[in-house]
Formats: sequence, structure tokens, C-alpha cells
Amino acid sequence: MNRRDSGILVFAELRGNEIHPVTFELLNKGREIAEKMKVELASFILGFRLENKVHELIYHGADKVYVFDHEALRTFDVVLYKHNIVNLVRKIKPEAVFFGATQIGRSLAPRVAAALNTGLTADCIDLRVNEKDEIIQIRPAFTGNIIAHIKTKTRPIMSTIRYRVFEKSGRNRNRKGEIVKMNVEVVNSGIRVIKKISEKKINISDAEIIVSCGRGLKKPDDLHLIKELAELLGGVIGASRPLVDDGWISRDHQVGFSGNTVKPKLYIACGISGSPQHLAGMRDSKIIIAINIDPSAPIFRYCDYGIVGDLYEIIPKLIEEIRRRREKNGR
Repeated sequence: MNRRDSGILVFAELRGNEIHPVTFELLNKGREIAEKMKVELASFILGFRLENKVHELIYHGADKVYVFDHEALRTFDVVLYKHNIVNLVRKIKPEAVFFGATQIGRSLAPRVAAALNTGLTADCIDLRVNEKDEIIQIRPAFTGNIIAHIKTKTRPIMSTIRYRVFEKSGRNRNRKGEIVKMNVEVVNSGIRVIKKISEKKINISDAEIIVSCGRGLKKPDDLHLIKELAELLGGVIGASRPLVDDGWISRDHQVGFSGNTVKPKLYIACGISGSPQHLAGMRDSKIIIAINIDPSAPIFRYCDYGIVGDLYEIIPKLIEEIRRRREKNGR
């Protein structure tokens, strides 16, 4: 097989009617890997009426886009999607297939991997190419206490990669690429959508402002302080792993290796010591403010502004001052 036919394949996920931003992050990393390995970067997309979306994948780095456009794919059906993706992978035999570690990606990738009898490395935080042109998948292991470097023997290599760990690819309208329209095989998955319910769920990775809390909180009821400050700033609540493990707050609020990677404009760490596991999930925030009673807490080595003191004294004062200024400005 010509090596150009054995390249990198990226799943283009749709969020509602738009391409999920994680797709452009994977295309950026995929472009880097493809150039190092001197192979083709392709993407594939499934849905209905995709004409306006396909070219965006080329503008963001894909050399080729495989398009599955059919009314049966209007709603995500994991069995139907898996069936057509497996057919594609068997046909083109890529070296690697990358999915975003989103709700859809985490549901779809294991099924595709199982059908192809290949391995899957989940929740990767980086991908590299070694001196032998082998892809190395990097992910936290043992609850984030170590970073594993994984080389997969089976082919294709398959990975799910966390959202916000890579930069998005640039958009170049002058890029040219090939569009391949695929025949959609409609199979009866046994799944029938009876009713769609919109569930309000936090997506902390998209937040521009995050107020996070850790072991400095004494009891679950005190989360109202963090929530009040976050709402005043137009942000969301984040949390370190211990609070999630203790059941104080749901896992979708967790920041760190075993939670979410975030890159907000403002990150306020309240009562968070700054373990390596937590820092890895938020250290790329534009501005980091730390509030901690312990002046030797590691978080102070990474923050832009540090306040040594009791969060139970400082946060109420911050809330009071924000309210005072808003009232003064008539907001």
C-alpha cells in the first residue's frame, strides 16, 4: 500500500448544527503528525445537509474529507454511525483515527475499536511522533498519579483526545482538498427517538471565567459562596477532584487530569493547594488568581495574583466589593 493512503483520520463531530471546536483542535494536531510522518490528513463527517460544513474541514487542515450525508444520520445513532465508520476505516486503512473525548466521541470510539479488533487509548492529553515515525499516545493513569506513554501495536491506532488540550487550527479559505461522498448504509439499529429533552448541563471547558474550589471548603453547603462569586462574574464553578470524589459536586465541574482541561480568561482557585493533577488541567488559563491560607501552597508558584488568607473572609469581601461597584455604576 502506498503510504500516502495510510494516513491520519479525524472524526468531525457535530454539536447541534455546528462542527464541535474539538474537531479543529484535532485537525491542528493531526496536521502536525501527518507532516512528520509524511502522510495524508483526512477527516470524516456524518449528518444531514452537510454542504456548508465540509469545506470548513479543508480550510482547517484536512487534505481529504469523507462525507456521509443522509437523512437517517440527522440524529446521532451510535449503531448507525459505528457501522458506516467501520466500513470507511476498513476501506481506506488509516494509520490512526482520532476522536474528541466528548460524550459522543466516548460513546462511539470504543464501539468502532471493538468492531475493528484494535486498541483504544482514551482521554489522551497529547500525541507525539517518535524518531521511528511511531505515534505515542499520552494520557494520565492511576488516577492521574502518573503520565503514561502508550505505543499501540494493533492498527489502526485509535485515540480519544480531550477538548482544549490542543490549539485550534487556523482557517485558510485558500486551502484545497478532495471531497469524497460516501454511500450511507442504513441499518436498523433498534434505536428510536421518541422525544428530545434539552438537559441543562455545564460544559466547563468552554467557560471564559471559572471560580474553582478545593479542600479549603469545610462543608458542601459552603459551595454557595463559590457559586455566588461565579455568578456575579458571569462564570461557572469548578472543583478539584477530592470534592467530586466526596460527592459535593458533580464530575462535570472537575478540573484536572482526571477531569476537564480548561483555558478560561480568568481562573480563580479558592482553597486549592495546586497538586500536579489539578495544575495540568488549568495552568494554561490566561489569568490565574489564587486564594489560599497556606503561603507555601504550590498554586502560588503558578498564579498571576495570589491572596494569602482565609477564603471565608476573602470571598465575602470580593462579593461585597463587586456588588458595591455595580450599584455605583448602575449595573
